[in-house]
Amino acid sequence: MSTSLFTDHYELTMLAAALRDGTAERPCVFEVFARRLPEGRRYGVVAGTGRLLDAIADFTFTERDLELLERTNVVDEATLSWLADYTFTGDVDGYPEGELYFPGSPILSVRAPFGVGVVLETLALSILNHDSAIASAAARMVGAANGRRMIEMGSRRTHEESAVAAARAAFLAGFTATSNLEAARRHGIPTAGTCAHAFTLLHDTEESAFRSQIETLGVDTTLLVDTYDITNGIKTAVQVAGPSLGSVRIDSGDLGVLARQARDQLDSLGARNTRIVVSGDLDEYSIAMLRAEPVDAYGVGTSLVTGSGAPTAGMVYKLVEVDGRPVAKRSSHKESRGGRKASLRRHKETGTALEEVVFPHASEPEMGAHDRLLAVPLIRGGRRVDGLDTLAESRERLRAALVTVPWEGLKLSRGEPAIPTTFL
Repeated sequence: MSTSLFTDHYELTMLAAALRDGTAERPCVFEVFARRLPEGRRYGVVAGTGRLLDAIADFTFTERDLELLERTNVVDEATLSWLADYTFTGDVDGYPEGELYFPGSPILSVRAPFGVGVVLETLALSILNHDSAIASAAARMVGAANGRRMIEMGSRRTHEESAVAAARAAFLAGFTATSNLEAARRHGIPTAGTCAHAFTLLHDTEESAFRSQIETLGVDTTLLVDTYDITNGIKTAVQVAGPSLGSVRIDSGDLGVLARQARDQLDSLGARNTRIVVSGDLDEYSIAMLRAEPVDAYGVGTSLVTGSGAPTAGMVYKLVEVDGRPVAKRSSHKESRGGRKASLRRHKETGTALEEVVFPHASEPEMGAHDRLLAVPLIRGGRRVDGLDTLAESRERLRAALVTVPWEGLKLSRGEPAIPTTFL
């Protein structure tokens, strides 16, 4: 499917004017960066790069697209003719998916003639802002869960396409599975899911509902035990499934208290290996509060797909160089630094990150023994670079990157970014 109309009207009006005055072919550099992290965050996670590269490859104008632009008078005939032949022909470098970012990090660098590069602004920002926001929130939740199983189940709380992207970003950040089957089809993410309260209410008794589920899915399934009374629900679940019942799920109430009571009851009934899954408006803070409780897995929905209070990463796409000359915006509170840039991250000998260094691309500073350049080639001459990380590899990249964050930066409390950004 063409992605060409996943853009803003003003991208094409700029293009039309630039084509008319002859500036559309001037070589330019655009950069994506965030001026600051969302309130209370100590680091950000880059996500959506793979989706963006796919979207750029599909950014071509079909006859149907062009007919709409002509009928609605968005652009003139000359611009329509130019768009009919459009494919991205430039170069793109960027932080690989699963990398951490901080204020000012040049997450993406697009080098192309003005007309070729400017039309990608909205596409790039809509994907990177959404996916990075979700992955950043998800990484905090995974850290709070401290190795316990995490299930993404937010599809019913967001747009159907956003749900698929959110599931991908959550998996990158360390979630175990998703409830979204389309995410499994597109991205190979493991899925999980059993029954809702409606299934219990459908049956005349809780016992008959549990028996039907067990007979269909086997004893390793997860039974939802809080439709009526949790204590009776757990008793009935073990009576029906036996002590080898896989899991029980609690979806409401004081989850910490209920998890402790459930564990004691399950153990007393001989179901010592039955796992306890909790869900119901969880976020990183409530997950952290449950860390000491006998919880084996968490199901997270609304807070995840909304970025846990930060639904966008606040990234911008700015023109920083024209004809090899740095250009910069000077507006109050919306400043940008001119010129194409690169970055490296300095580390202690132990591997702990010390600072992010952003420097002019042509003036690489002296590299220390434990420093690491951050950006990698993504597109060359309009073609995607071979050998880029898979989703599984990006997931591992993030896991390794989080190990380098100073301990203070992993806390959920408010504070400054985990490491400072230095501009040379």
